[in-house]
Amino acid sequence: MLPQMKAHLGVITCDKCAEPMEIESTTLWDFPQQSYGVTRKGDNNFNGVTPAALIWNLLQRYTKVGDLVVDPMCGSGTTIDVAIEENRRVIGFDLAPKRADIIKADARSIPIQANSADLVFVDPPYSDNIKYSEHPSCLGKISCETSEYFDELDKVACEVYRVLKSNKITAWLIGDQWRGGKFVPTGFKLFVKLSLHFQPVDVICVVRHNQRSNTPLWHHRARKFNFYLRGFKYLFIMRKI
Repeated sequence: MLPQMKAHLGVITCDKCAEPMEIESTTLWDFPQQSYGVTRKGDNNFNGVTPAALIWNLLQRYTKVGDLVVDPMCGSGTTIDVAIEENRRVIGFDLAPKRADIIKADARSIPIQANSADLVFVDPPYSDNIKYSEHPSCLGKISCETSEYFDELDKVACEVYRVLKSNKITAWLIGDQWRGGKFVPTGFKLFVKLSLHFQPVDVICVVRHNQRSNTPLWHHRARKFNFYLRGFKYLFIMRKI
């Protein structure tokens, strides 16, 4: 039998876990491991997998037991796994579902009723530099160097606004791009789009781990050719008013 998980007063503990996990108290979040506890949450081998502790923190701060959590770009299912363990209702969608409990749907047309979600988490493709799926409509096939990329994300934001209850929270995880000698402030551009729909609550910096470029060779190249490796992602926390 798996050990029992216990959560109270912003602390998660496990009968056989080494350390309890507390709610983050600053705007710098650093999760060295993708998952936590004794049950796997999501798939660490999935391109762009979300840190499970990030979802846990959002649930602790902005939801309560029984609330509905929606992830319209669910990937490997991290949001589903964390939400179920925390006794939240959850629906995960994706254009190319990786699991049976993820519903096939486009985030630009979320198939649920308006004003029904208590929290919507979005971790979209950051550009076209990673292969997410073969689906022709995948946002990961559009470069963030184009206006089309942000226009499509704006369509997602409109749908998130529609399904989210008033005064509830949406959180978006996004990273900037440096590619081919060109920097794109993807996060800043997305923040401007989101601010047209939602009221900003806060901006979190999430430390990036397990990057393919996080090697001595790439650090040497960054110093030699005068560029920076991506060290963090933005987590935009926004409220529907």
